[in-house]
Amino acid sequence: MQALMAAPFEALEARRGRLLPFLAVAMGIGIGVWFALPWEPGMRAYAGAVAGLCLCLALLPTRAAPLGLFGAFVLLGVLACGLRVAVMGAPMLERDYYGPVTGRVVEVDRSQSGALRVTLDRVWLSGQPPEAAPRRVRVSLQGDWPGPEPVPGEVVMTTAFLSAPEGAVEPGSFDFRQMAFFEGLGAVGYTRVPLLWWEEAADGQAVGRLRAHLSAAIRARIEGDAGAFAAGVLTGDRSGLSVAAVEALRDSSLAHLLAISGMNMAILVGFTFGFLRYGLALVPPVALRVNGKKVAALVSLGVACFYLLLSGANVATERAFIMVAVMLVAVLMDRRALTLRSVAVAGIILLAWQPEALLSPGFQMSFAATVALIAGFAALTGWLAGRQVPWLLRVGGAAVLASVVGGLATAPYAAAHFNRFTDYGLLANLLTGPVMGLVVMPAGALAALGALVGLEGPPLWVMAQGCRWILFVAHEVAALEGSVTALPATSGGVLAVLTLGLIFAVLWTGWVRWLGLGPAVGALMVWAGAERPVLLVSEGGVVGGRVFGFAGRTGFLAEAGVLPPGVCARVDLVVGGDGVGPGRCLWLSEAVLARTGTVAIVQEGDDLRVIATETGMRVWSPPVVVPELRLP
Repeated sequence: MQALMAAPFEALEARRGRLLPFLAVAMGIGIGVWFALPWEPGMRAYAGAVAGLCLCLALLPTRAAPLGLFGAFVLLGVLACGLRVAVMGAPMLERDYYGPVTGRVVEVDRSQSGALRVTLDRVWLSGQPPEAAPRRVRVSLQGDWPGPEPVPGEVVMTTAFLSAPEGAVEPGSFDFRQMAFFEGLGAVGYTRVPLLWWEEAADGQAVGRLRAHLSAAIRARIEGDAGAFAAGVLTGDRSGLSVAAVEALRDSSLAHLLAISGMNMAILVGFTFGFLRYGLALVPPVALRVNGKKVAALVSLGVACFYLLLSGANVATERAFIMVAVMLVAVLMDRRALTLRSVAVAGIILLAWQPEALLSPGFQMSFAATVALIAGFAALTGWLAGRQVPWLLRVGGAAVLASVVGGLATAPYAAAHFNRFTDYGLLANLLTGPVMGLVVMPAGALAALGALVGLEGPPLWVMAQGCRWILFVAHEVAALEGSVTALPATSGGVLAVLTLGLIFAVLWTGWVRWLGLGPAVGALMVWAGAERPVLLVSEGGVVGGRVFGFAGRTGFLAEAGVLPPGVCARVDLVVGGDGVGPGRCLWLSEAVLARTGTVAIVQEGDDLRVIATETGMRVWSPPVVVPELRLP
């Protein structure tokens, strides 16, 4: 019995020095638990977490030190969430507003409908005290915009309709209000009147103005969507891309090429690093006196920092910068750059700084792809050891492996967040990935260098051809029959079990690692058996679902206005109306739906359970009183 009890500690001791990635997993577990809570933790909960942290740290001098560290990082994830909420606390608009809006432009982009949008800070609203005004608002400019695009740093004024960010459209779906809370976005809306310039751009948004200037210069040299795509991958400004191009990129699984994330920054920094390292090696006096590898790493770190600022420093780019910075610092410290340890360090830093990033598809997909690629190429390197493989075959095989492994690793997360699977996404990425890595981004870097001496023309021409090829592939693949398959939504718990099982299979060693495939396969089976709700009901009425009914009774009745008496004696569910009739039924009146948000009715055996979208129990949710909802 003693040997059996000591076995886990001996297994952990044997893997000492390889357990750092599990600490990032532990922090993620703590953050996931915090976001899954149905209520907002108070000071007692955080005091309990601090006490638990102290107990875990007390285990460090013992054989249970790895378990103590794991528990400590779980609790650190919980505490990081609480600290983030305290720091990000900002007013949200409490009621709809129509009137003058003044603010400083901090970002310009386009909505999914193609309308120009501006995000403002230093907001002033008529009749609102400054301390009650949202920290940021986002206004969509309806109709054709008659003048030049606003420039970051300018103070503008308009008359707009604003409201608080809306929550999830149905239970368990993407919660826009939650994301807006952590971004400091307290109101969204639209205007149908032109913006008025109140003040010229100040020095505070110099980088934003540089981004707008470079984007406009690129679009002037490269016409059409190709120029907008080039501007997007270099500066993060995607406002010039047409709606058709955005949809084609999304339906072909190529939208990730447009986002400045790990791939784009890794390609740019990798090109800069290789260019400088081997360029310095070609100059013997320099190569003999300086460490070209470390010089290249230091300059590449500066390039990554500038690229972060130029792109607007959004969450995806910050995540990519942290990962790249950790790897470059490892080079400066004579450590291996691309390892699971470096990815774990980047994950811990990002989760401690922005714990809400754990829930974003960008975080999940980028880290899943990075971990899978490191593990996949480690296995490939071991297989190639001692084998004579032609160089061209090695390069081609590596490109194919990267697309296949990356696509498989990110597919579950893309499907879970967007409820869709791009059937030909692997083909599209195989046709465009090498072009993006070997043509578009290197040409963009050379164009930036050439612009210093007026020789940016040839690299921009090369970049344009690569962008046109990517867009061509996106349109052709998206037009194929069956290019997109709709998938049922799944709960966060299913995705968490799938993730933890796969992580264990990758991070552990020996035959025990394959035990992680059991929970992963089980999660996929639960997902495959998921069904849509019987009904989805919003304030506008029945918006979707499957038909249901019971023997001898009508399933449901939806009607506007005052319903006739006796309705509840004949039906199980009444949607709409503003009265109550005799009988036992669930009556979802307009007043009830205004408080609950969209209601999902799910079938559990012979029973029906009602789930409300709004709970009013978290800090980013408005205070609501949710009535008890149940079918008789």
